Amino acid sequence: MSEQSNQLKKLNAIATDLELPAELRFKAIQLIGKMGTHEALLTLLEMVSNEDLTPEERDLALQQSREIIKPGH
Repeated sequence: MSEQSNQLKKLNAIATDLELPAELRFKAIQLIGKMGTHEALLTLLEMVSNEDLTPEERDLALQQSREIIKPGH
């Protein structure tokens, strides 16, 4: 569990680092979505509310959040 938590923290740091290329940030957001955990969902929802991210990144985080919720949680 802690390994997954560490991975989530690293991906979150990449996804929210505005110094990195947008392509890398998008990939990090997608990988967080694929984790499919409650913690990943909360992380994505934080990104949705982060006004420093671009509208496209926030929209992708929202889409990934929906994908986690869909399976019936």
